Amino acid sequence: MLQESFFQFTTPQTDGNTSTTTIALNAAHQIFEGHFPGQPVVPGVCMMQMVKEVLENIIGTKTKLVKAGDMKFLAILNPQVNHTADMQITCIANDDDTLKVDAAIRHEGTIFFKFKGVFKK
Repeated sequence: MLQESFFQFTTPQTDGNTSTTTIALNAAHQIFEGHFPGQPVVPGVCMMQMVKEVLENIIGTKTKLVKAGDMKFLAILNPQVNHTADMQITCIANDDDTLKVDAAIRHEGTIFFKFKGVFKK
């Protein structure tokens, strides 16, 4: 949905249940014409969608968000200032086809977004 037009990401590197990737944001995307003109900010819903799309790439199947237990927007992600950011996703599969997911988007010492929740395959 957003991959390729809004953002791109490197091949995720996985160690156990944790995968990391670098995302590159498209500062010229039309979303930023309205959010916000002259001062672009990555919308929170887009950060959540990026996590979903990277997760689906990692596990190789589509998912549906069933529970967002904790979602924190901790800093403004301006694509003109931060062209790239790192995403880390920890995913634990449950017996009922659900996935417990912890994710974060950060750059150097700044954490922009943290998420804890459940997806269904």
